[in-house]
Amino acid sequence: MKTKISEELRKRAVKVMPGGVNSPVRAFGAVNEIPRFIEKAKGAYIYDVDGNGYIDYVCSWGPMILGHNDERIVEEVKKQLEKGMSYGASTRAEVEMAELIASLVPCCEQVRMVNSGTEAVMSAVRLARGFTGRDKIIKFDGCYHGHSDMLLVKAGSGVLTQGIPGSAGVPEKCTADTLTAKYNDIDSVRSIFEKYPDEIACAVIEPVAGNMGVVLPEKDFLQKLRDICTKYGALLIFDEVITGFRLGIDGAAGRFGITPDLVTYGKIIGGGMPVGAYGGKSEIMKCVAPVGNVYQAGTLSGNPVAMAAGITQLKILAQEKGIYERLEKLGEKLRNGIKKAADDNNVKIRVNGIGSLSTIFFCENEVKDYESALRADTARYSQYFSGMLERGNYTAPSQFEAMFVSAAHTQEDIEKTISDIEEIFGK
Repeated sequence: MKTKISEELRKRAVKVMPGGVNSPVRAFGAVNEIPRFIEKAKGAYIYDVDGNGYIDYVCSWGPMILGHNDERIVEEVKKQLEKGMSYGASTRAEVEMAELIASLVPCCEQVRMVNSGTEAVMSAVRLARGFTGRDKIIKFDGCYHGHSDMLLVKAGSGVLTQGIPGSAGVPEKCTADTLTAKYNDIDSVRSIFEKYPDEIACAVIEPVAGNMGVVLPEKDFLQKLRDICTKYGALLIFDEVITGFRLGIDGAAGRFGITPDLVTYGKIIGGGMPVGAYGGKSEIMKCVAPVGNVYQAGTLSGNPVAMAAGITQLKILAQEKGIYERLEKLGEKLRNGIKKAADDNNVKIRVNGIGSLSTIFFCENEVKDYESALRADTARYSQYFSGMLERGNYTAPSQFEAMFVSAAHTQEDIEKTISDIEEIFGK
């Protein structure tokens, strides 16, 4: 596989960008590989600057649920580009997007657009504090909610990949009111509330943890969390930056039948463009400026180009018959094929997944929380990653991330990938 141009670009990049990247996981440091510089993408495939093509299981970390460069989305983006890229003023598209989300997600009576998942969660937590008049928040070990200071405590994603417990530059006072509970351990949540019964503003959680690898909630865990928050007057925030509109048209909230007080979304609502949103019950959202006294603003929030892409994508997901059923079947086919390849070659792994999300953990133990995820053999994952890349499969350059299947993937794509994994495991 040719890598000459990628290697040259990396040499240039490290001189002008920290680590040569704008987001740490792209450095490929955890997998000892040359990072590939991507030039173009179409459907289920991405292509690097050296001309190599890959079946893409990163999908821009989730939002390309329809595949890359969907012609319907591209057409609407082109129409908007002819009108303008940004106005710094209200637009019809903002209203249509908010109405669309509110119609699809029952718990989102009102919505505020922002520019990223990080910004969405940060704003939702501020709102929860403003609404309740309380300061303390609960997050869960291994869940990643973006890089805002108060939430970089035992986080997942790139922080977990690099083994960083938090981050330099975050003063202790910024996290003094952040309390950490154990994912899938309701007793750890209960003990925190019992210690601070009148001080906790909210509990924020990935309903399906996607940033320590895919880790599913155990039966009744989310419902019990909902009940405890209600009992103590704290808000429940679902971080659905990964699961929103991917596990179903109403996300994890709908799939598990739980109603959070606030929910956050990321780039999937922009068709892959930089965008995010938070929403919830009207009585809570009316605390946000200019109606209320919880301040949050953004010049590019509700950007018309991003709205054009996002509205088109959400409408397709809502209206195209059988799209989620097809994604479920493709995800299940991939997971079953991986398990069979491992069994046939006596390779000890755990395959976690739900819908179109999957993770291979190189360990024998059940992976149900942060501690059990950390037992995975990252060196073996690195070997697997290199084997996949060499055979034309682009997967997450980290043990602690998800594989994403899109509607553009075909049965043949999945079968080819399974065949490649069989060959890798055979070695």
